[in-house]
Amino acid sequence: MGPTLSQASSSDAVQGRPSAGAPESWGNPKAATALEEAQPQQRLFLIKGGVFLATVATAGILAGFGTTLAMAKKKNPNWFNKGVVATAALPESGASLAFRALGWGSLYAWCGVGLISFVAWKALGVHSINEFRNKIQSIFPSIPKNAEHPVEWEDILKSK
Repeated sequence: MGPTLSQASSSDAVQGRPSAGAPESWGNPKAATALEEAQPQQRLFLIKGGVFLATVATAGILAGFGTTLAMAKKKNPNWFNKGVVATAALPESGASLAFRALGWGSLYAWCGVGLISFVAWKALGVHSINEFRNKIQSIFPSIPKNAEHPVEWEDILKSK
C-alpha cells in the first residue's frame, strides 16, 4: 500500500515541492510575494466597493423618501400639514403613529421568529447548536459550493 496523504505531503514539504492540492505559491517565492502584494489591493478594492454601494443605496433611499414626501405635500398640502403636527382633530401626528407601528411590528417580528425557532428546536429534539446543524443537514439536501455544472432544481429537491 502506498503512502498516505499526510505522509506524502510531509515528504513533499521536506523536499521543497508543493504538496498535492496546495497552492502554487507555496513552492514559488515569487508567486508568494505577488500574492501577499495582491491581498492588500484586493482588500482596498473591496472596501472601496462597499463604500460605493453604501453611498448609492443611501442616495437612492433619500431620493425615494424625499420624492414621496414632495408628492404627498403637492397632492394635498392641508392633509400633509395635519399629519406632521398633532392637532385637536388628529391627537397623534403621522410620524409618531408610524414610529409606534414600526415598534409594534418589530416586536411582533422578533417574537414570531423566536417562537418559530423555539418550536423547531423542540420538535427536532436537539440540545445544542451542533446537533441542530447536523439534524438540519440530514433533512435538507446539500447545495455544492463549487459546482462544475449549473445546479438543477430537480437535483436539489430530490429526497435523500
